[in-house]
Amino acid sequence: MLTVGLLGAGRIAGVHATAISSHPGSRLVAVSDINAAAAAKLAAHHGAEARTTDAILADPGIDAVLIATSTDTHSDLIERATAAGKAVLCEKPVDLSLARALACRKAVSGNGRPVMIGFNRRFDPNFAAVKAALVNGEIGKPELLSITSFDPAPPPVAYIKVSGGLFRDMMIHDFDMANFLMGAAPITVSAVGSSIVDPAIGAAGDVDTAVVTLTYADGRLAVIKNSRRAVYGYDQRVELLGSEGLLQAQNMLENTVVKSTTAGVTGAKPTYFFLERYMPAYAAEWAAFVSAVNAGSALPVTLDDGVAALAMAEAATQSAKTGSSVNLAAMMG
Repeated sequence: MLTVGLLGAGRIAGVHATAISSHPGSRLVAVSDINAAAAAKLAAHHGAEARTTDAILADPGIDAVLIATSTDTHSDLIERATAAGKAVLCEKPVDLSLARALACRKAVSGNGRPVMIGFNRRFDPNFAAVKAALVNGEIGKPELLSITSFDPAPPPVAYIKVSGGLFRDMMIHDFDMANFLMGAAPITVSAVGSSIVDPAIGAAGDVDTAVVTLTYADGRLAVIKNSRRAVYGYDQRVELLGSEGLLQAQNMLENTVVKSTTAGVTGAKPTYFFLERYMPAYAAEWAAFVSAVNAGSALPVTLDDGVAALAMAEAATQSAKTGSSVNLAAMMG
């Protein structure tokens, strides 16, 4: 039985608490948060204790921690947790700063403890099926990838100001998905972005609509499209063209009813937000972490993966500001 401490008690921490408590091989024993009342409430709901972060990290009876705190604390907590002998699953991104993430990777390499980064979309059954079909050679060599990721509505501007920007906060999932499906990081990143959904987002220094093109060493291409507003729901699609066919993962719909009349053919909208869309993925992600830690096997998503996605986000941010393509290797120093 893997005993677990949860660092953070916000919305995403609640999702993870459910995954931990629902898994037969793990037990949530403690929750910490800067908001002590929130930690106490979440802990009580799952039969755990509210403790300080220091107490959780110092407890030799806790095998692993799940980090779901604010992004600016991730690197410090990864370093402290691994130094304390804990296995770690940390929400994306590793940090808001690539330099800090690289320093974290260097520090953690000497601690000998496993660190997994929470790119939950790899564990979505639909995207996982695309990857499995690709690995099985069903469409030959992947040549052109298109990823669509639209939120139903933008977050509050207060959140935008501390998020690190669309490329680090939102599109970073898609950068990781591109690496997952294409099997390698690109060599160049080209980005354009606009603030056309909410002028306040632009005033805060961010964009809410963006397109990124990734170019690979062997000539393959990937295109990622993000928007903070899709009034019809949470739009999450992948299309991968290969030398011998096409793979597509479509949206999850609110229901499967299709109405066909003389007026036309209509169906349901996509599910409204990530909680409805990706709950099974969070459960599968946690199950994969528990399995790897217990077996001492390789983690399915590594700290290196997290650093790579963050480097792509920083490259996209730079490209959108300068109007020039950015060499990814140059971002890594």
